[in-house]
Amino acid sequence: MMTIWAALVGGVVVGAVGGIVIWNSFLAARKRSGQAIIAAAEQRAADVIGAADRQVGVERERQLVAAREEALGIKEEAVREASRRRDELDQAERRLANREAGVGERQDRLRNDERALEQRRTDLAKKEAAAATRQEELQQSHREVQARLERVAALTAEEAAREVRQQVEDEARTQAAALARDIKDKARREAEKDARRIISMATQRLAAEHTAETTVATVALPSDEMKGRIIGREGRNIRAFELATGVDVIIDDTPDTVAISCFDPIRREVARRALEALIADGRIHPGRVEELVTKMRAELDKQLVELGEQAAYDVGVHGLHPELIKLIGRMRYRSSYGQNLYEHSKEVAWIAGMMAAELHLDVVLAKRGGLVHDIGKVLTHESEGTHVQLGVETCRKYGESAAVINCIEAHHDDVPHESSESVLVQASDAISGSRPGARREAFESYVKRLTKLEEIASGYPGVDKTTVIQAGREIRVIVKPEQITDGDAQTLSETIARRIENELQYPGQIRVTVIRETRASDIAK
Repeated sequence: MMTIWAALVGGVVVGAVGGIVIWNSFLAARKRSGQAIIAAAEQRAADVIGAADRQVGVERERQLVAAREEALGIKEEAVREASRRRDELDQAERRLANREAGVGERQDRLRNDERALEQRRTDLAKKEAAAATRQEELQQSHREVQARLERVAALTAEEAAREVRQQVEDEARTQAAALARDIKDKARREAEKDARRIISMATQRLAAEHTAETTVATVALPSDEMKGRIIGREGRNIRAFELATGVDVIIDDTPDTVAISCFDPIRREVARRALEALIADGRIHPGRVEELVTKMRAELDKQLVELGEQAAYDVGVHGLHPELIKLIGRMRYRSSYGQNLYEHSKEVAWIAGMMAAELHLDVVLAKRGGLVHDIGKVLTHESEGTHVQLGVETCRKYGESAAVINCIEAHHDDVPHESSESVLVQASDAISGSRPGARREAFESYVKRLTKLEEIASGYPGVDKTTVIQAGREIRVIVKPEQITDGDAQTLSETIARRIENELQYPGQIRVTVIRETRASDIAK
């Protein structure tokens, strides 16, 4: 038993000793491994330190090279700057030397000028003394001459001076009048030249379609048998037609034609359309007459609005009141001196607009004023007053501007013109009304106008003879040269022209020409 325990103890001791030996071997192995790792690390650290030392050396060498190059560049720049400063200093020294030389020359010239000035002063003093002596001699001579003149002319000095002043004033007045006349003639020629150019341009660009219209409309009949149907039994159809339309139906011996006469163009147009509709329908009796007349009147009212809108569109005028549009459409059936008012108003608007564009004025205002300038004429059959007054009241009622109202009010010189466009509207109205074939005039009124022109021109002193030419477009006044001077002739022409404007009514313009002719004759023996 003891042997077993001894064996066990011995085994344990041997195992313990073996374990200690093994552990010591393990520790010795780890120690060697750690020493090897430390040695490797120390070797790598030494390599890194060596590489770093070499890199620092290379960087230090590179910075030294860069510093040397920078120092060399700074040195070269300093050398160049020093050289430039030396050059500038040399140039400044040369300029200073040149300036000093110039100052010396100027001083020399100044001394020479001072000597010349002193010499001139001396000469001037001598001349002043001589002039004073000469002045005294002249005054003495003047006094002697004045005394002799007074003895010869028996005039005092004041009287002679007044006479001389009067002569100078008369001569200056004559020269001033001649100069003013020349300036006025030149301005008139230039103005007439520009006016002719602008007016001719405007009229050449415009082609008018209508010339003159009558107050009688004719309706063609398919046969003479239709005349009897129009008259009706005991004339009841024609009486009903005339009562419904307010016109006169003229049925005479003219074959296949019936005439409709009325002072109101609107009524005449309604009657014409109604009669044509009755003829086409064939049913002619009082009831049908009233029905068609009412229908045609409604259709015409609608067409008047369309005509007004078309006229405003044609001339380029916008924003008119609907009532003004309707009145413009009514112009289509209104004439003045035989000229259709609708076409005349559009023509005036076109001409005024073209002239305003040429003169750089308000084209829209000129066209608007031209389109409505005669709008009062369509109201003269319904209201009291002139067409100018009616037109002004109507346009003011429907919100037209003051400038447009002045175009209406001033186109017959009832009020002063407030704008250049108003003058253009007046001129365009005269152009449209005075072109050949635009208007008709009764023979009696034509003769009266020519007679009145001669009476006006002959009523002034110094007028020898008057002649009206060019169908009343020009009057020539021959004056007596011993009573009328050239300046008086100009004044006389203006006076006659203003009186004609105030006392006569006429289309277009009338030229007044005053002729002063001087003749000298002698006989050779």
